[in-house]
Amino acid sequence: MANISQLASSLRATFHTGRTNSLQWRSEQLKMLLKLLEENRDQLCNALKQDLNKHKFEASVLEIEYCRNDLIYCLNNLSEWAAPEKVAKGLLNMMDRCYIRREPFGVVLIIGAWNYPVQLTILPLIGAIAAGNCVVVKPSELSAHTARLLEELLPRYLDQDCVKCINGGVLETTALLDEKWDYIFYTGNSTVGKIVMQAAAKYLTPVTLELGGKSPVFVDKDCDLGIVANRVLWGKCTNAGQTCVAPDYIMCTKETQDALVGKLKNTLREFYGDNVKTSNDYARIVNDRHFQRIKGLLSTCSEIAVGGDLDESQQYIAPTVVTNVKFTDPVMQEEIFGPILPIVPVKDEDEAIQQIVKGDKPLALYIFSNNKSLVQKFITSTSSGGVCVNDTLMQGSIPSLPFGGVGNSGIGGYHGKFSFDTFSHKRAMMERDLALESVNGVRYPPFTDGKAKFALWIMKKRLKRTGILALLPHLFLGILIAALFQVH
Repeated sequence: MANISQLASSLRATFHTGRTNSLQWRSEQLKMLLKLLEENRDQLCNALKQDLNKHKFEASVLEIEYCRNDLIYCLNNLSEWAAPEKVAKGLLNMMDRCYIRREPFGVVLIIGAWNYPVQLTILPLIGAIAAGNCVVVKPSELSAHTARLLEELLPRYLDQDCVKCINGGVLETTALLDEKWDYIFYTGNSTVGKIVMQAAAKYLTPVTLELGGKSPVFVDKDCDLGIVANRVLWGKCTNAGQTCVAPDYIMCTKETQDALVGKLKNTLREFYGDNVKTSNDYARIVNDRHFQRIKGLLSTCSEIAVGGDLDESQQYIAPTVVTNVKFTDPVMQEEIFGPILPIVPVKDEDEAIQQIVKGDKPLALYIFSNNKSLVQKFITSTSSGGVCVNDTLMQGSIPSLPFGGVGNSGIGGYHGKFSFDTFSHKRAMMERDLALESVNGVRYPPFTDGKAKFALWIMKKRLKRTGILALLPHLFLGILIAALFQVH
């Protein structure tokens, strides 16, 4: 599309003026983004209610306040993050100024997701602006009310020469991916993630891919199963299971499964009453296509312990616990991304670990146990984007931890400083003096044995010794040799 090409060119021209390099500009834009969230909280909550039937509590806490906290964390630390970072030096570079300079990539593309359409659009935008980039934001069209609201609000609060919002569907996204960007940040499923990566490869554009996967839960027999039920079902039922790090399935022994089911039933009743459908606290599936997909998975489940109710007219699927599931069952072949919770009986933790290792690396791993050695066994024997012990989802709530996947669950991470670093090029900097040429001349031809010995000595890395005194002989010797070269 011609207008998208023009938009990209316009942003690039603005970037080359250097406007976004200023920390003052970045801070002002972040403060305006904070103002956007604070002044439009009710509008954003209403849009999320229309798109996903999110209760105001979920919308406010998990979307708006989540972004607000990240913004404040960023504003409080931006000058420190953007400052030159000193690096360790050896004898060869002891007189040089060596540091890392973090610079913006340039013009970046952010493609948001529909399940948390405020959080998953604004959080990467915070990092992109903080790092000094010009940005194109593409909200997900599936959360149409929120996308339209963001399209209206972003240009009202942010510098329109530097930040653009493009609304639309597949056609617009395809046109955006045809352009050359300096960085692409995508949140969504792995199928589209591969398309994004393929488009980026044409220009060797770096990417962050925030994807998903089947995040497993292991429940040890020593746990308080009432607490386990509360925390697992909170993670599963939040946003009706449409969360990338939602617990996808539970593994435990058959005996633990039988005891846990009763606790899960009690928890659901405590959360939503006797009729979940009438509860204002429970969200809905985003659209009919996703409803039909989850309905299809549910139809393959033979042992439903609780739930299983559907209402197509409302895109409602009840929280559903399925027992005695096998790893070969259809519900175990893809990420559920909905309110179905399969329980797969396993013999012990070794079988659970074996099954995790056999599959794609998940975005999250959840371990419920009071046994520290068992927890460490899971951590050291598996790989995942993140781990949370004795809870779910909460690993994403702290901006000082990176949020991201590994392998099929994603590339790269963000939140807090990790967002800033994601959108920053780390430029290696060395500033040298024109003095001491006699010492520096050891690298120039003609080569001699003496030059070689001196060069090898000064370049040689040494095992770290304790105490500063261990370095003094080398320091004095280096100064002495430098002085001798100056004399001769």
